[in-house]
Amino acid sequence: MTATRYLYLARHGEATPDESGLTEAGRAQARLLGERLRDKPLTAVHHGPLPRATETARLIREQLGSVDIHASPVAGDYLPYLPKREELPADSADRYLSWLAQFPAAEREDGPALAARALAEFTGPIEGDEDRHQLVVTHNFLVGWLVRHALDAPDWRWLGLNHANAGLTVIRYAPDRPANLLCYNDTRHLPEELRWTGLPAELHI
Repeated sequence: MTATRYLYLARHGEATPDESGLTEAGRAQARLLGERLRDKPLTAVHHGPLPRATETARLIREQLGSVDIHASPVAGDYLPYLPKREELPADSADRYLSWLAQFPAAEREDGPALAARALAEFTGPIEGDEDRHQLVVTHNFLVGWLVRHALDAPDWRWLGLNHANAGLTVIRYAPDRPANLLCYNDTRHLPEELRWTGLPAELHI
């Protein structure tokens, strides 16, 4: 027997320039997201191992009460898939490939295996007869990868999906039906001055 999984995805709050933790705005974003999720039947909070994700998850959990919290490398910051030139649109292939090449070798080499584990751990219906609601506090790239997967888009299409700090995405995985993207990059729990952080200015709408 399988039941429905509700996967809540959140990018960490705004980080300090050295990424050692959150800014004051980032901490406010995390608390406000926690308040928004307070009445949801979350059973677990998973987060990446880096300080900005860890602190965000802790501040969210403070608003939720007694919910299990777990650090997981598969919720970390890495490149989930490295496309070949022929997979990319011809007019943007050079730009994408040069941008990807600037990342550390470890993020490029280890990322695809971690991304495959993330799909195995966080997606699809669950075994049992009770629905499960899980929150994953992670980074922009993994949110894009999981959304791409839910929409059955080409592997390279995680590129170009941008998520604001403390934005919320929810994917529903019900038995015997395709994944359902319930919301994407929703920031309505944040006041205007705390929205759009983490995105370049041209994407502020």
